[in-house]
Amino acid sequence: MVSLFAFAAVGYSLGTAALVLVIILSVLEITLSFDNAVVNARVLKRMSPLWQRRFLTWGILLAVFGTRFVLPILIVSAAVFASPLYITNLVFTDPTEYGRLLDGVHGSITAFGGIFLLMVSLKYFFDKAKSVHWIHIVEQHLVRWGHIEAIEIALAIVLLTSLSYLTNYDQATVLISGLIGLVLFIIMEGIAGSLSLEGDDIATAGASLFIYLNILDSAFSLDGVIGAFALTNNLIIIMIGLGIGAYFVRSITLYLVRQNTLTELIYLEHGAHWAILGLAVAMLGNLVFHVPEVVTGLIGLCFVLLAYYSSVTRRKG
Repeated sequence: MVSLFAFAAVGYSLGTAALVLVIILSVLEITLSFDNAVVNARVLKRMSPLWQRRFLTWGILLAVFGTRFVLPILIVSAAVFASPLYITNLVFTDPTEYGRLLDGVHGSITAFGGIFLLMVSLKYFFDKAKSVHWIHIVEQHLVRWGHIEAIEIALAIVLLTSLSYLTNYDQATVLISGLIGLVLFIIMEGIAGSLSLEGDDIATAGASLFIYLNILDSAFSLDGVIGAFALTNNLIIIMIGLGIGAYFVRSITLYLVRQNTLTELIYLEHGAHWAILGLAVAMLGNLVFHVPEVVTGLIGLCFVLLAYYSSVTRRKG
């Protein structure tokens, strides 16, 4: 209902052309982030019903206005050493110039998001406690590698160092941005893992997991914000389109939790993490050569659909 109301409001106030763009952007966001919904569901399951509701209310406000409006402005501001107020003014007075500046920090955003998502996927596949495998011949070997302490961190650093040497973007900026993504993942993973969801810790743990989910959303979405400027320079249309997609994805996440879908479809989480690995590789590959957005979206969608099919087949068998 919320999405339909938003579509109707856009069509009435901004016209048919704007409505078409909003629909395209919404579909783009859903396609790129469906795997995010599956991963989020595993984290959201650990949160209390109160924090689950806040994920859909407070979280969507952070997703729309924070990740898709405020954060890009702050990144551009820091990159060009300009006042955030000046960059905000550009958003409304000269969106073409803002889009050009945002594209100029593409390397930083890609390195940050790519390394963060790479760590999310590697942490899952190197988990020594993981006993159920989807692509068995690969995943069982990855679990064995997980007995090597901090191997995912070592691999991420080696890959980031190599890409910072090969990239066409500023090498120091790419390296620093990737390291920020790596350190942020380690900190958030450490906080989330150290807190229990019982007694006095429940509010703190819920808040920590809430922050973790929104950082994960940012890692998924920032590259999509830059890609959206290929369709339109109107940030309001971009926010509405991506915001509708983000709300839909978060609704799917809550549905997966409440229906206990991840327990019934046992390979769905595997497929989502393979999709995240594919997205991370595509983002990091963009540091050296251009990877079309449609390829990035199809990678995730194909892995999730194949995992869904495998899960249903196993359940019937």
